[in-house]
Amino acid sequence: MATSSPPILPISNQQSIATSAQSQPPVATPAVRAFINHLTDSVRNGFAQRRPWSELVDRSAFSRPESVSDAALRIRKNYSYFRVNYLSLVALTLAFSLLTNPFSLLLLLSLLAAWVFLYLFRPSDPPLVLFGRTFSERETLGVLVVLSVVVVFLTSVGSVLISALMVGVAIVCVHGAFRVPDDLFLDEQEPAAVGFLSFLGATPSNAAPVVAARV
Repeated sequence: MATSSPPILPISNQQSIATSAQSQPPVATPAVRAFINHLTDSVRNGFAQRRPWSELVDRSAFSRPESVSDAALRIRKNYSYFRVNYLSLVALTLAFSLLTNPFSLLLLLSLLAAWVFLYLFRPSDPPLVLFGRTFSERETLGVLVVLSVVVVFLTSVGSVLISALMVGVAIVCVHGAFRVPDDLFLDEQEPAAVGFLSFLGATPSNAAPVVAARV
């Protein structure tokens, strides 16, 4: 009497599953590449539109303003003309302040890395798993917001950033108030939003498509 062979049970290939899971990139590489390319193009275009630094430091064009209203008018005109140069000075002030405070720089870079790799450019599937716990999109966003508040307001990062911004803005205002803008000719057809880091005023779909899709 012939014996029937036992049914063959399907066996999943654990190695192939693990390999496919590991092959999934933790970050949406095309989105990151597109955002970095857009950021690079914006910065390059902004620097291409900067004014000659010799005009910025021309000592023959400096004089004391006659009144507060005259100083405010000079600041507006000079900012329209030296926008990229002024923003570059503020950025250099921020960079110098952070470099002289390495602990604050480390905290800020860690916070930015957490936003980038844990939320902004991380694919929503599979969900985030940390320390054996699964976090949903809303929970991840809430944790990052709380972490940002703690880092900015309860550490030295906030004071360093605010003090650097105040120093940078003070330098810009003093220069703009004492620089006579009579010899400056601004192209009236130049868009007001064009300038260094002009992508900040762009629409979310142009600036970061993946970030806009999450909102």
